[in-house]
Amino acid sequence: MPKLNAAKRFTKLFLQKTPVHLRNRLINVIFKDMHLRLLLITIVCLLMSYTNRLAAQNRYSVVITEIMSDPAPQIGLPNVEWIEIRNTTNTAINLQNWRVGDASGISGVLPNFLLQPDSIAIICGTTAAASLQQYGRTFAVTSFPSLDNTGEMIFIRNNNGAIIHAVEYNVSWFNNAVKSDGGWTLEMVDVKNPCNGSSNWRASIDPRGGTPGIKNSVDGTNTDQTPPAITRAYAIDNSTLLLSFDEPLDSLSAATAANYSISNGIGAAATAICIAPLFNTVQLTLNNQLQAGTVYTVTASIVSDCVGNRIGAFNTARVGVSSPVAANDVIINELLFNPATDGTDYVELYNRSNKIINLKTLLIANRNTAGSIANMRALTTADQAMFPGEYLVLSADETIVKRQFTATNLSAFLNISSMPSFPDASGNVVITDNGGLIVDELAYDEKWHFALIRNREGVALERIDPNAATQNKDNWYSAAKDVGYGTPSYQNSQFRLDLQVQGDVTVTPEVFSPDNDGTDDLLTISYRFAETGYVMNITVFDAGGRPVKALQRNAICSQQGNFRWDGLNDKFQQLPMGPYVIFTEVFNLQGKVKRFKNQVVLARRQ
Repeated sequence: MPKLNAAKRFTKLFLQKTPVHLRNRLINVIFKDMHLRLLLITIVCLLMSYTNRLAAQNRYSVVITEIMSDPAPQIGLPNVEWIEIRNTTNTAINLQNWRVGDASGISGVLPNFLLQPDSIAIICGTTAAASLQQYGRTFAVTSFPSLDNTGEMIFIRNNNGAIIHAVEYNVSWFNNAVKSDGGWTLEMVDVKNPCNGSSNWRASIDPRGGTPGIKNSVDGTNTDQTPPAITRAYAIDNSTLLLSFDEPLDSLSAATAANYSISNGIGAAATAICIAPLFNTVQLTLNNQLQAGTVYTVTASIVSDCVGNRIGAFNTARVGVSSPVAANDVIINELLFNPATDGTDYVELYNRSNKIINLKTLLIANRNTAGSIANMRALTTADQAMFPGEYLVLSADETIVKRQFTATNLSAFLNISSMPSFPDASGNVVITDNGGLIVDELAYDEKWHFALIRNREGVALERIDPNAATQNKDNWYSAAKDVGYGTPSYQNSQFRLDLQVQGDVTVTPEVFSPDNDGTDDLLTISYRFAETGYVMNITVFDAGGRPVKALQRNAICSQQGNFRWDGLNDKFQQLPMGPYVIFTEVFNLQGKVKRFKNQVVLARRQ
């Protein structure tokens, strides 16, 4: 049938384009000469074969439409892994020597088989084929990829090695806690929109758990009208950049160097390469070199996604040459170690340096019962820059954190598989580089929370001053109620930079309200002396002259520093509103003594 259709098209073109007198003469010659008739048939066959080969070379001519990555517990389908493919063209495509693969390997070849237009086939491992053949055309291949339950990149490539379709699925695409636990497939919604990622995939709604060999249960129209966006950029070196986009791109526009420019005098890119298999990453080489310590902006224009949507507002990203991390360049800034019942732990980091840090060089860990660093996890295996002043939130599942807390920067999250555990009572958070340097460490305790919070589940502990010592318990406080008890991805509700005081001892603010609303919850008692070696006692007196809080006893002081008071007495009880006196006594071993009195007002909302 395909050859006959091609012959008809050839004949129609011949009749339309050839003058009548020449056409008649050629017809007489052809039908009188057997050799010419055979030649004509051969030409038609060759044209048809060439058309088939062209179709097989096109991206998305065959697409992966269903993925069974976690078949247990069984719902109704066999307990085996498989994928489903579909021919999206109007031409039969020969699958001979095609392969499937993932980041870790490639399968054996598919057999000589013509996959007809709009038809479906199942691909699986050799031991799974027998149980899947009842559902439709099934191909068993050697070394079938072991599909990761939580997600990975899987692709299909043709006999020439060209990637025809790739999917980087993720367990979050199920959007269903029950189905993501196993036994259900992920199905593509619209095969005409094969490169739109999570928005074009759903958990199967077939009661068997999937639809191998037949039209997907979620099949429908899902037109892509969203332009591509740059998600991040990274400088491999001072003349090579990697740009990541949120979806696959049109290869031609993405590989046009003139479509990219870099600020601060760098100018247009010299070359651009759109990288397989996902085609959502572009490598740029530059005509001019980037300078260390400078943050640049890279801009993309006239770049389109695979269905032709041209990039719009989200077409820029910061980029710069990274520097080696040093101790305290990146600090632990916020910690949720006692999440709500349906929540998850998270750790927020903050880059307080003026460096661009490669997150690929950092790891998160805890300490075991012997006090040794344990459970080390790399933040990411890909190069990713963390710029000065940026926040980063680490968790096992960012979707849970974003659902339970307000996140102002949705891109400031990284999922860490097998996140180290952080006990509810006390524990350790350790950040190291890949050479073993401890970048920052916190030994936390639940007693650091505001004492009047009865239920500490879902309440994050926030760092008050990023420039103060990490291990100072007075530098941590419960996140405010007004922000939902956590501020992942943005400035802490209890943030306060210590003032550069000019006097001996000062207190700020003069009126404070310890009600955990995020505004003036703590009283800061700051000191500054000309020399070190002083010892300090701080006592709080009420308006009647009675001592109500022994805030510090024989505290060894540096040249400058601070202490904080949360408005509670020695029994951790709430004190009444009104005026109080902060009495501070400072002395050293040489017998020098000095005393200070500072009056404050404790207030609360009515």
